[in-house]
Amino acid sequence: MPGGRALSAFGLFLLYLVASLLTLWAAAALAIDLPVPTVRHLAGISYAIVILFLSSLVPSHFSRFLICAAGFLAVLAWWLTLEPSNQRPWQLDVSETPWAEVNGERVTIHNFRFCDYRAEFDFTCQWLTKTVDLSQLRGIDLSVTYWGSPYIAHPILSFQFGDGDYVAASIETRKEIGKGYSSFLGFFRQYELVYVFADERDVIRLRTNYRTGEDVYLYHTNAGPQWARQLFLQYIQHANRLRDRPEWFNALTRNCTTSIFSSMAATGRLPVGTSLRDWRVLLNGRGDEMLYNGGNFKGGLPFPELKESAHINAAARQADQSPDFSRLIRLGRPGFEFISTSENP
Repeated sequence: MPGGRALSAFGLFLLYLVASLLTLWAAAALAIDLPVPTVRHLAGISYAIVILFLSSLVPSHFSRFLICAAGFLAVLAWWLTLEPSNQRPWQLDVSETPWAEVNGERVTIHNFRFCDYRAEFDFTCQWLTKTVDLSQLRGIDLSVTYWGSPYIAHPILSFQFGDGDYVAASIETRKEIGKGYSSFLGFFRQYELVYVFADERDVIRLRTNYRTGEDVYLYHTNAGPQWARQLFLQYIQHANRLRDRPEWFNALTRNCTTSIFSSMAATGRLPVGTSLRDWRVLLNGRGDEMLYNGGNFKGGLPFPELKESAHINAAARQADQSPDFSRLIRLGRPGFEFISTSENP
């Protein structure tokens, strides 16, 4: 029957598509992550040639698929043995890992970062000790940075303590000297994961004032003090673990956004209208709209208007090195009506 033949052809197409993807990934893993740089590319090419040769020796489609799957599983088993490390020649802005001590209501953050930028790649960093009082934790703000596709962004959470003290928390790739970030390489074992606790004049001002082509949007969430406390402590616990047991960054399974949602899930509650399986967790440029639709932002405006008002690049450039930077980038924006107009926050 024509329908049966079409279904059979489609199934065969899917079988070969999966086999091709498994072979491509395994070859790329060898070419990228093999510990011996001089033979990486040769190993990847040789693997693909061997799989194609072995597949040509068997007559059935399923046998060919099994060869591809077996090769993939062998490479995957090796790949999973690769261990992350905290001992590498790190770039200056990720040269230290933060950790914290919790003593009752007091949390002391060590290696709290404050980088002073003269240009994107010209800066000096101070690694400070910062103490915050959990009883003063009032809520959470979300900044979202775009640099190209509207579907890909970098989120940063800012935990507000008291009237105007913020701990910005950015989950990033820990890059070695001379290595930039590549979305493609992020699917392999090329970067460790790092939690950065920093002043907003560091992690936000870098993106608004010194990097070109980046747009930053800042939202005030309706997270209450109790849940903000739980999430902040989840961040602290994970940062402390990374100091002793480093983890790999992965652009699909362990990235800036999946790590945030994993920490939120560990509190026992996700924001309303969100799910760990929502496609917008991966294509996170649409994450702010997902959170808005769940009623998680303050501001009382339709989403397009709220997002337009949340764009802070101009205000950040005007505030620049002001010690009042955090207040000035929020001043007058819907959702931030609690921000004082006085000189001091």
